[in-house]
Amino acid sequence: MEGCIFCKIARGEVPAQPVYEDSQVLAFRDVNPAAPVHVLIIPKEHIPGVLSITEENVGIVARMWEVIPKLAGELSVAELGFRVVVNSGEGAGQSVPHLHFHLLAGRPLTWPPG
Repeated sequence: MEGCIFCKIARGEVPAQPVYEDSQVLAFRDVNPAAPVHVLIIPKEHIPGVLSITEENVGIVARMWEVIPKLAGELSVAELGFRVVVNSGEGAGQSVPHLHFHLLAGRPLTWPPG
C-alpha cells in the first residue's frame, strides 16, 4: 500500500532498526518502546489487520508466529518471559493499519494490560 508506513519500512524507504528479516516477515524495534524490549513483527505484504487474514495470506501470518520464538531466543527473553500483542482496530489501539505483532519483554508485565 502506497502510504502505509510499515510498507515503506518493509521496502527500505523509511529507516528502522531491524532485528530479523526474511522473504515474508520483517521485525524491527519500536520507535516508542513500551518495554525495554519492544519489537514489531510485520508481514512484508500489506495486510490491513486481523480482520483481513484470509486463506490466501494465512501462511504469512503463520510465518510471523514462527519468527516469534526465534526472536525471543535471540533477544534473550525466552526464559524470562515475554508478551505478544496484536491490536485490531483503532478502539483496541491499532494505530497503523498494517497487521503487526508487538513482542514486549524486559520488565514485569502486569495484567490486565491497558
